[in-house]
Amino acid sequence: MKLLKLASLSLCAGAAALVADFSGVEIYASAQAQELTLDQVLRAVREERREVSAENREREARFRRERNSQQAELNRVRQQVLAAAAESDRLEALQEANDERIAELDAELAEKNGQFQELFGAARSAASDLKAQIERSQISAQYPGRGDALAELAQTEQLPSEEQLVFLWETMIQQIAEQGKVVQFNADVTQADGTAATQEIVRIGPFVSFDKGGDFLVYKSDQNRLEFLARQPDSRATGAARSVANAAGNDGFVKGVIDPSLGTLLSLIVKSPSLPERVDQGGFVGYAILVLAGIGVVFGIFKWIRLMTIGGAVAGQVRKKRASKGNPLGRVMLAYENTQSADVETVALKLDDAILKEVPKLEGGLNMIKVLAAVAPLMGLLGTVIGMIQTFQAITLFGTGDPQIMAGGISQALVTTVLGLVAAIPLLFLHAFASGASKRVTQILEEQAAGIVAEHAEGRS
Repeated sequence: MKLLKLASLSLCAGAAALVADFSGVEIYASAQAQELTLDQVLRAVREERREVSAENREREARFRRERNSQQAELNRVRQQVLAAAAESDRLEALQEANDERIAELDAELAEKNGQFQELFGAARSAASDLKAQIERSQISAQYPGRGDALAELAQTEQLPSEEQLVFLWETMIQQIAEQGKVVQFNADVTQADGTAATQEIVRIGPFVSFDKGGDFLVYKSDQNRLEFLARQPDSRATGAARSVANAAGNDGFVKGVIDPSLGTLLSLIVKSPSLPERVDQGGFVGYAILVLAGIGVVFGIFKWIRLMTIGGAVAGQVRKKRASKGNPLGRVMLAYENTQSADVETVALKLDDAILKEVPKLEGGLNMIKVLAAVAPLMGLLGTVIGMIQTFQAITLFGTGDPQIMAGGISQALVTTVLGLVAAIPLLFLHAFASGASKRVTQILEEQAAGIVAEHAEGRS
């Protein structure tokens, strides 16, 4: 500090010597200011050093405290790991001992079972097969709950008890006995709204069951109840079922219907399309064929009946001498009456002219029936081509892995062909009948005209 003061005074003295304008007082004041500033700096440095030292001591003390706490935590965790390792060793030893005990017990059980083990295996296999049989049997609707006991027996890992073996034997006997019976019983039936209602049911063995109205039912093992088929068989089957349901004991034998596949054939009825559904598979081409067929059949029947009526009127006119305008032959006869005074050639020409006027009326519309009969198969062929195009498009997009994808196009191809043939066959028959009736009337007119000409020639001669 003294050295600093002396250096400051020396500097001040040197500066005073170089600068002549400053006075002695000014030189002393400048030296005093320089000394105060350096003291303040020194005090600030010392103060900062004390603060840093105190902070470092506090940080070191905190670290020592935390180090002691972490060491204690580490020691506790190590104790837990050692305890867990010891427990794991104990459990492994216990598991090995239990495995050895289980093996000894299994060997003892196999030794005690002896020949019964194979017998009980056969019993479990029989219970499994019988369970699969009764789950889809109509008999289970009358005797519910048998499948649960059989499932327990089929899945048991222990030797079956005597009660279970007796139940298996009794269930087999019951299933055999009920297969030859036609019985009536009350059971829960699922209605159209999804609710269950108790109804009187008639069952023919394990094959079919139906209500008093003849509507067939199927057994749903998961719901343990019967439900009506979504689509009933034809009236012959339902009528036979109704006869069986309402038969009395003294009626003797009654004709009935059974499903030997135990419900498979009846379930296929639901999947089989009805006639409207098959027609709908033909698409717009199928409906167009039906429209043409309807028009052709109605017009053909109308034309045929009209020609038959005209033929009857002509036949009646043959027996009459007085001509009538209400039939073709009468109009031909009136044409003759108007030319009786003419010569034979003129009369023949007049009669031919009268017949030619009647022929278009008789044959009018027959060509339309013939055209419709020819167009119907062609439209069926058109629908077939369209259906095959759709089939090949489906094959191009999805391949041939799923036949249902191609079923739509194939159905249209086949249905339109059938519709075209079905439409053409009756139209051809109607055209043949109507054309035959027209030709018969025309033949009668020609015969009568020839007779009139002959009589006129004889009269002239």
